[in-house]
Amino acid sequence: MKRILLAEDEEILRMLIIDTLEEEDYQVIEAGDGQEALDLLMVEKYDLIVLDYMMPAYSGLEVIVKIRQEGINKDVPIMMLSAKSQLSEQEKAIAAGADYFMAKPFSPLELLGKVRDILNEKNTIQ
Repeated sequence: MKRILLAEDEEILRMLIIDTLEEEDYQVIEAGDGQEALDLLMVEKYDLIVLDYMMPAYSGLEVIVKIRQEGINKDVPIMMLSAKSQLSEQEKAIAAGADYFMAKPFSPLELLGKVRDILNEKNTIQ
């Protein structure tokens, strides 16, 4: 079972994402802010990290910088979720070390398809 760390401060969205991914047999560990995400990253390994751009404590960008600079789960792909869909925000996320960017709003199936692509799993979603 693949393990995904999800850091998202909007509880309703976090629950929707968790439900979507767990229905497909992913194990999702949740964090409600950047500090909680960093704490979890220090003690566990993940197959994918999904971060919200704007969170309390540390932003998604700050979490990515710490992951990449400090070598925490350094080889794990990172997907940034954000309501900031401008190209400049996407470029900031990629420059910080994100591997993928998904603008909000997105459908659960769109997210699931992207997760499968990232984890190199068969994607049957059309």
